[in-house]
Amino acid sequence: AGKIGTTTGEICFNTGMTGYQEIFTDPSYFGQIMVTTNAHIGNYGIKNEETESDNIKISGLVCKNFNITYSRKMADSSIQDYFLEERIVGISDVDTRSLVRHIRDKGAMNAIISSEILDIQALNAKLAEVPSMDGLELSSQVSTKEAYEYGDKNAAKRVAVLDLGVKKNILRNFNSRGIFSKVSPAKTSFAEMEKWNPDGYFISNGPGDPSAMPYAIETVKAVLKSDKPLFGICLGHQLLALANDIRTMKMFNGHRGLNHPVKNIIINHCEVTSQNHGFGVIAEDVKNSDKVEITHLNLNDQSIEGIRVKGKKAFSVQFHPESSPGPHDSRYLFDDFVASVRHADAVILAPIYPAGEKPIDGISSNTLAKAMSK
Repeated sequence: AGKIGTTTGEICFNTGMTGYQEIFTDPSYFGQIMVTTNAHIGNYGIKNEETESDNIKISGLVCKNFNITYSRKMADSSIQDYFLEERIVGISDVDTRSLVRHIRDKGAMNAIISSEILDIQALNAKLAEVPSMDGLELSSQVSTKEAYEYGDKNAAKRVAVLDLGVKKNILRNFNSRGIFSKVSPAKTSFAEMEKWNPDGYFISNGPGDPSAMPYAIETVKAVLKSDKPLFGICLGHQLLALANDIRTMKMFNGHRGLNHPVKNIIINHCEVTSQNHGFGVIAEDVKNSDKVEITHLNLNDQSIEGIRVKGKKAFSVQFHPESSPGPHDSRYLFDDFVASVRHADAVILAPIYPAGEKPIDGISSNTLAKAMSK
């Protein structure tokens, strides 16, 4: 499958039935070999506009059926041509369900796949050189090298995006809500971003260990001191926690899939979410914190899926509201953040919308809260 070669990385699995192209190009998967549990990969081809970044970010692919022939007339190429162009190594005809059971039992680990080396000792020697994901800083490798702007520059409000591996669909969600964004490299200081005079800040998703990113933690602390609205997704969620003295940890397996149930405990509302993370925040630290409060809980394992900072317009979630598993169960989070950017009296996760103004996706937290109180 793909390029003949050898590749290494942390092996992980995604249980999504669709969306393989979005998975391949998600910067959060940088440095990881992806195992797909769905039996058919490539069956609807590759469409250029459906990528989440400029190139494939996974280190390699392990799948059951690597379908070179595809059914979608709108597709631009086959998965094989796509992998060859991007120089990605993959292996197929693997019993991926058995492999996933092994990873579930043994936890996260490094792996090597090869379509050219068959000597086990040689492969083991190469594998021994692969660094552990625990303690690894990767965001600066996938972040934009130069700052760029996205959206309508005549928009009324501006949001500064700290790019730690941001997905394109996040920027699209801001643009569709009338927000002009400036995306800055991972190690850009708060002082530098503030020169653009943004109305709010977004801390993006991305790969690697959040505790190995002191530069980003300091940036988040500076944003919090400014009292401007802040929204974080995935890695951004973990960094908001670290900025408030809440520790993070490497998860035994992580969450990667499209059907993770999450409860918004503020409004008593369940969401089906898309997730992709191998690190999480330590629940006890959040529960004992006097700085933040829990907003979302994972209904599978009770892990912390969302927090908001007390007395600040700052909140974050561990899942991906810009993805479409529900399909729009969590999009209200963008509406709520934008409301906090536009209106001084807005309350995070329960914004007051002025007469005549409506959120774009689904119904707002405020509307839900009113409905639940009746």
